[in-house]
Amino acid sequence: MSKARLSRGDVIGGTEPRPAALAEPEHRVTAGWTAALSLASLAVFMGFFTPIQILLPLQLERLDPARKAELLAWVTGAGALVAMVVNPLAGALSDRTASRHGRRRPWILGGALLGAAGLLLTATRHGLPGITAGWCLAQTGLNAMLAGVTAPVADQVPLAQRAQVSAWTGISQSLGLVVGALLVTVVVTGVLPGYALTAGLAVLLALPFVLRHPDPVLPRTARPPLDRRTLTTGYWVSPRRYPDFAWAFATRFLINLGNATGTLYLLYYLTDAVHHPAPENGVLVLTAVYTAAALLTAVPAGLVSDRTGRRRAPVALACVVMAGAALILAFCPTWPATVLAAAVLGAGFGVYLAVDQALVTQVLPAAADRAKDLGVINIANSAPQVLAPALAAPVVAHLGGYPGLYLVTAAVTLLAGALVHRIRGVA
Repeated sequence: MSKARLSRGDVIGGTEPRPAALAEPEHRVTAGWTAALSLASLAVFMGFFTPIQILLPLQLERLDPARKAELLAWVTGAGALVAMVVNPLAGALSDRTASRHGRRRPWILGGALLGAAGLLLTATRHGLPGITAGWCLAQTGLNAMLAGVTAPVADQVPLAQRAQVSAWTGISQSLGLVVGALLVTVVVTGVLPGYALTAGLAVLLALPFVLRHPDPVLPRTARPPLDRRTLTTGYWVSPRRYPDFAWAFATRFLINLGNATGTLYLLYYLTDAVHHPAPENGVLVLTAVYTAAALLTAVPAGLVSDRTGRRRAPVALACVVMAGAALILAFCPTWPATVLAAAVLGAGFGVYLAVDQALVTQVLPAAADRAKDLGVINIANSAPQVLAPALAAPVVAHLGGYPGLYLVTAAVTLLAGALVHRIRGVA
């Protein structure tokens, strides 16, 4: 575990030493700490992606085959709206948690339990309102958990190690796709067993970090004040005062909008455009290829970024690579080309996952609000899930079908690569 030392300037009000929970970390974290946090991250992203990629499409296709795409857009859009509200709120509360167990661990475990309950509720509903309500509850818990999982990198990992640790936790995001898909298509079959297994693992995989790696305790005397105005204004970080934070938000938003528009209809793309004989198995193969490619690029990219101190150029390169993958899907709707696109997308996304998270931690406005500000940044992950269906559905229906959809994906991703250079305080 990393123990942050007090350094010059780490004072409160100019007189009292800054507590370890708010100090800039200096000691390198261990491999065991990184592995445990990565498992907790895997739990979160399995909870997010397994239903979106496999379980919800199957559930909604059974409900209404003719309107499956529309129903999926409604459910995922509602869940994303919940995520946009919950993640910064949970982060702000986590920043002010003065528990003897630390600030982050109570939110990781509590969020995992609530998220698991939401997944089980979703599994047992048979109409659109019930499925939507269950998924929103799952999003509430999982986003509270996400607020606790993302903050320890900024809390406890020194700058010179941050991209390497971010690479491993970022790989968990990719693994969440393939491991979840593998479990619910090979290990268990059926919607209810798939949700049950995902829910159980959401809790189980969080336990190593929660039980073995305490985080620094925030003294009650150092806890920032909490009132309604603080919570509501906390969703706004002034672009004028913190322009680098704003550009980092915009970059992440556009990258995730591109990914969301490109992956939302992946199962249907394989069915309707590629005409794959077993589209569910096809999704599994693609996520495995994607994850393998991300594994090959993420850790080396993080190592190079930490050694050189450069963050912006790798993110821009990742955007170009991911846009190339979208172009392959737009112009070559065949199975071999789709596999190639998955490999290209994974390679680019691996670089992005490793470096962008490290970049974001360097533009956070205040140590006392790390989890809240990371929650605001995470709106750039969830808001595209709301906008993507509204953008993708009319493109598929009226503006060129799937080729038009992936051309839009490429354009949005390239724009993100251009905006990252507007960040001035990071190399």
